[in-house]
Amino acid sequence: MELPVNQWIVSLNNLLQLVGTMAKYKPRNSGQKVFIPVFLEDQIMPGTLEFVIHTLIEDRMDMSIFDGRYKNDETGRHAYDPKILLKIVLLAYSRGMASSRPIERACRENVTFMALADCEQPDHSTIAEFVSSMKDEIRSLYTDVLLVCEEEDLLGGTFFALDGCQLSSNASARWSGKISDIKKKKDKIEAKVRGLIETQIQADRNDAGDASAARSLDRSNRAKQVARLQKKAEQIGEWLKDNDAKIGRQGREIKSNVTDNESALLFGSHGTVQGYNGQALVDDKNQVIVHAEVFGDGQDHHHVPPMIDGAKENMKALGHDEGYFEETVLTADALYHSAASIAKCEEEKIDAYIPDKLFRKRNPDLKPKRRYNEKKTQRIHLEAFHHREADDVYLCPKGKVLRLKARNVMSSHDRICNIYAAGADDCTGCEFKAKCISRKDGKRRYLTVRTETVLGNRNKAMADKIDTEEGRRKYNRRFAIIEPVFGNIRSQKRLNRFTLRGKIKVNIQWLLYCMVHNMEKIANYGLI
Repeated sequence: MELPVNQWIVSLNNLLQLVGTMAKYKPRNSGQKVFIPVFLEDQIMPGTLEFVIHTLIEDRMDMSIFDGRYKNDETGRHAYDPKILLKIVLLAYSRGMASSRPIERACRENVTFMALADCEQPDHSTIAEFVSSMKDEIRSLYTDVLLVCEEEDLLGGTFFALDGCQLSSNASARWSGKISDIKKKKDKIEAKVRGLIETQIQADRNDAGDASAARSLDRSNRAKQVARLQKKAEQIGEWLKDNDAKIGRQGREIKSNVTDNESALLFGSHGTVQGYNGQALVDDKNQVIVHAEVFGDGQDHHHVPPMIDGAKENMKALGHDEGYFEETVLTADALYHSAASIAKCEEEKIDAYIPDKLFRKRNPDLKPKRRYNEKKTQRIHLEAFHHREADDVYLCPKGKVLRLKARNVMSSHDRICNIYAAGADDCTGCEFKAKCISRKDGKRRYLTVRTETVLGNRNKAMADKIDTEEGRRKYNRRFAIIEPVFGNIRSQKRLNRFTLRGKIKVNIQWLLYCMVHNMEKIANYGLI
């Protein structure tokens, strides 16, 4: 049966539309063999960071310091050249790869890494061992890079800033505690093991002869759990045999850590971390780090003397004398403020600007502004308390008595004070408690009454110097010097945590990252 002409035209149009909507792809040939010529030396282009790393390690850094550790000239397998290992580690750190396994993979897949490694492919254990064992060489390598920075006129040598960043380490905070706490954790694990074993014995009695797959799997999982817990308890027991209580600077026991006892529980603006405090002393001119070191201590006011001494050693290695830092300016934030820090700066004849903790309250430019809907709490200060001289007590606005708690106490700002305290239950239910006690968890009011200020003390002199217009101007330069350094290391280099354990190994990793930072300054501002 023949179709009418109009139906035939419609069918033809539908066919043409169907053909027109069909997808067309290029033919695929996954079996095609391709030979790609790659000239490795062309991958290291002048002006790039990898070119600077390659040039410095090959021509400007003394790599013979590694020769002493290899004694395989007559027997043994040929070792990887330390130049190759250092190149790929520094390039990997610059690209945010801190672990050895991604570095191993990059040496097989990334052409730039292949070029720096001369097509060698060291495995991750070789790379990790190389980094961990650089205790005796890292300081010399670091000063070699500093020497190049000086030769390229990247150091100003007149203005410095000191700061630190707290980074977690390869340690778990849940295994921190005093020795008594760790013993309790061990006892708790052993008790859990005994409970699992008793549960299994009881289950075997109830299910005698039951050989089902579910029962067998349940027994297998419980056995693995028992083995895992027993191994952990044994590890804690061995650790307790080798370690005593960790004593802090105040002479009291502080928390230890089973996985890395040289790390510390650090409290900062980003929360609490189990790790290390990475310090950096930075030159003002081009933000070159002249000295870097990690500490297992979150209290920054102890770090000024060792950082200055370390920087002096670095400058002596560059050929400078003991007086390199004389008449220079050093800035640091309020966490570094202490009599010992100021005394060290005076001893080295350094013009230091280290504010005390009340600096922001005295500086109108740094006072936080209230939000438009935030209500200001009217605090009750000393003026609202009445002093009864007859028996030397203070009366609060509600008539409660605050008695003398301590006399002639030296405050953190070198002021002699008397401290008065209310009774244990006097503030409970008081309508003025929110205004009178600033801490939310505070139970009673303490009143600090200054009796005198120690004349001629260093802290007072430093506070007076900081409060001048010149002092504030110099201190404010600190933000532009030091903050971009940590921004580069943490954000651009993606150093969010240390991958090693122990202060020596973590310090090596921190110095390598700071070395990469300085090499980047050479790439950006130097002549190489």
